[in-house]
Amino acid sequence: MQVWDGRPGKLNTVPANGFITVRHLMTHTAGMSYEFMEATPVEAHYREQKISFNPGRQSEGNVDLATMTARLAEAPLVRHPGTGWGYSVSIDVLGRLVEVWSGQPLDRFFEERIFQPLGMTDTAFSVPPEKRDRFAACYGPSSGGDGLRSLSSQATVIRKSEGVGLKLIDAPGESLYLQTPATFSGGGGLTGTIGDYGRFCQMLLNKGELEGERLLGRKTVEFMALNHLPDNKDMAAMGQPVWSESSAEGIGYGLGMAVVIDAATTQLMRSTGEYFWGGAASTAFWIDPAEDMFAVFMTQLMPSSFYPIRSELRVAAYQAIID
Repeated sequence: MQVWDGRPGKLNTVPANGFITVRHLMTHTAGMSYEFMEATPVEAHYREQKISFNPGRQSEGNVDLATMTARLAEAPLVRHPGTGWGYSVSIDVLGRLVEVWSGQPLDRFFEERIFQPLGMTDTAFSVPPEKRDRFAACYGPSSGGDGLRSLSSQATVIRKSEGVGLKLIDAPGESLYLQTPATFSGGGGLTGTIGDYGRFCQMLLNKGELEGERLLGRKTVEFMALNHLPDNKDMAAMGQPVWSESSAEGIGYGLGMAVVIDAATTQLMRSTGEYFWGGAASTAFWIDPAEDMFAVFMTQLMPSSFYPIRSELRVAAYQAIID
């Protein structure tokens, strides 16, 4: 692999100082990025070469996961593998590895090895016709969007979205998620319900088992939930503390999710050992083995940085605990 040499505005490269490992991919330390970011010339290269694992469903130019991953392999890295944390398409590359290792397309592997055993009957890469009347709309801030900050809870009924600072950005009857994508993204793109995701979280809280179906070994789940950043560093020490899904101080990264390595340093009521992440539409989950609890929050608001619902939800949940 080649790596951007760090000079602003130019995509000059140098040879990578080592190989990308599976651990790098799982911990977002492989040196990759996302096409929608604009931090370096590498993201501009992604856009020019149409490197996107969510390129628009069934639109012209869509390719399968194998082709998109091969296209990504021709792009430079933002940093040398293992030298910094940066949220990226590395989870999409893991999805391609799953296809190679299993000999199955990613959607079929998910269905046969995860969704069916766990009874996740509403989770897939698209919404089938018979379930479209249950599909939720997605909103974003209208011009300014100040009215959204007056919304007090998820239960607020939005009757005239423009009047409260919201606008419709994905209508259920016209959504691209009604179509099966050409590129099955390992890092995003599934549709589902809070009940299905709750079953997945309960499996992890149970150390890999749910109602007699075991997907992972107990020690595997425990190992995943440890901090795998070098020298037990937190994300603040590894760079790019810019994601609304999490603060960076006191937060490490395990094999596929952020982990709390020092609850007090995060300055948020929570437990050391909690692991979690969130989604682009302000969704969130966390699993707290110390309290034997998990939380799943589903909403439809983009971008996820617009309203700090994740931190407010944690505080409300933990304040309610009375032993």
